[in-house]
Amino acid sequence: MAEKKASKTKALQPEISIGLIGHVDHGKTTITQRLSGKWTDTHSEEIKKGITIRLGYANASIYKFAKCKEGAPYAAEEKAPHCEGKGDVTRVISLVDAPGHETLMATMLSGSAIMDAALLLVAADEPCPQPQTKEHLMALDIAGLKDIIIVQNKIDLVSKEDAIKNYNEIKEFVRGTIAEKAPIIPISAKQGINIDLLIQAIEDNFKTPKRDTKKDPILYIARSFDVNKPGVDVSKLAGGVLGGAIREGVLKVGDKIEIRPGRKVEKEGRTSWNPIFSKITGIQSGSDILDQAHPGGSIALLTELDPALVKSDSLSGNVVGYPDKLPEVYYEMKLEPHLLERVVGSDKDLKVDPIKKGEMLMLNVNSAATVGQVVDLQKKGFKVKLKRPVCAAKKDKITVSRLVGHRFRLIGYCSIKG
Repeated sequence: MAEKKASKTKALQPEISIGLIGHVDHGKTTITQRLSGKWTDTHSEEIKKGITIRLGYANASIYKFAKCKEGAPYAAEEKAPHCEGKGDVTRVISLVDAPGHETLMATMLSGSAIMDAALLLVAADEPCPQPQTKEHLMALDIAGLKDIIIVQNKIDLVSKEDAIKNYNEIKEFVRGTIAEKAPIIPISAKQGINIDLLIQAIEDNFKTPKRDTKKDPILYIARSFDVNKPGVDVSKLAGGVLGGAIREGVLKVGDKIEIRPGRKVEKEGRTSWNPIFSKITGIQSGSDILDQAHPGGSIALLTELDPALVKSDSLSGNVVGYPDKLPEVYYEMKLEPHLLERVVGSDKDLKVDPIKKGEMLMLNVNSAATVGQVVDLQKKGFKVKLKRPVCAAKKDKITVSRLVGHRFRLIGYCSIKG
C-alpha cells in the first residue's frame, strides 16, 4: 500500500500530531498503515521481532464526502466504497507510532513530548487493562495530554458477547482517569471495519491546537539518521537528517541552527557536550517538500551536518533552535518530585517509596531520556547528577521512573527547581 498524499490545494504540513499508544501487539502499527498507507516498522530488528522498537512516523490525509450510502462520511483515501464521488481533504494529520513493549517505555515517554492527542489501543481479544495499557495512560496524564480516543481493536477475532465484555472492562478501567469521557470506537484495523467511524471521532474530538509561531523556534529531535547509501561518492554525500516536531515558532530553509546539548567530547579524561551549529538545507513532511515548517506534525530537517553525527538516532533527545536562543543545558538538576501512590506497569501492586540518596532514576524531559543518580536529598526535593545532560526550560515537566526488578517503572514526575 503506497503512502497517501495530501491534496495540492491544501497545506501539506500536518496540523496535529496524534500518538498511537498501548500494550504491545494491540495493533498500533496496523492502524497507522490503515490510515496512512505506510508500514512504520522498517528497522531491521523491528521486522525480525515483529514489534515496534523506534518511534514511527506517517502522515495521513482525511477526506470528507458529500454523500455516502452508509456509515460516516470520512475515509483515509480520495475514494471510498461506501461513498459517492471523490472526497475533499479536510486536513492532514501526523501519526506517531509508539512502541508498546515494557522494555521500550523510555521511547514511548520521549514520543509523548511531540503528541497533541492520542489513540489508546486496546485489543478486544485480551483482558483489559494490560500492564503497558495502564502505564501509557498514566504517561499521558503526567504529560497533560487530555485529548484521547480509545480504540477497541481486533473485534473481528471475538464474539459479540466477548466484545461487549471487553468494552465494559475498558469502561471500568478508565473510570476516574483522564480518559473517563473518551469515546470508545470498536474497529478491526486488519479488516478495515469501522475505520470511517474512527476518522469521524478524530475529526470531532481532536481539534487543531492553537500555535504560537511568533516565538523563537524550538524543535525536539526524536530521530536522527544518515540517508546516504554505502559507497556513495564523497562529492555526493547528503547532510544529516533530523526528525522531530516544532513546539513553537517557525523554521525555514536557509536558517542557521544550534543543537543542544550537542556532541559528546572526550578530552584529557573529561567528558563534555559541545553544541553543534549547522544550516537547514531542506524541510520535508512525509514526501512533501516545504519552504518552512510550523508547529503541528512531524517533520524532517535536511542539514549540512556530517552524516557521522546523526547515525542510529545519536542526536535524538537534543533540541534545535536559533543560535544562542535555546534553553539551558543541565548536567545536574534540582527537582521537586510529585510521586504516584503505586508503581505503574508492574504485575505486582507496589507502593511508591520516597526518593533515596544514591539510587539511579530514569528521567524523560521532552524527547530526551537520560539516567541520573540522586546525590543529595533536600527539603522539598532532591539533586540528581545526569549521565547525559539535557536541554530544558524550567517550565518543562520531567517524568521519573525507578528500577523495579529488572525494569524501569513509572513512579511520577518532577518540576525543575534549578
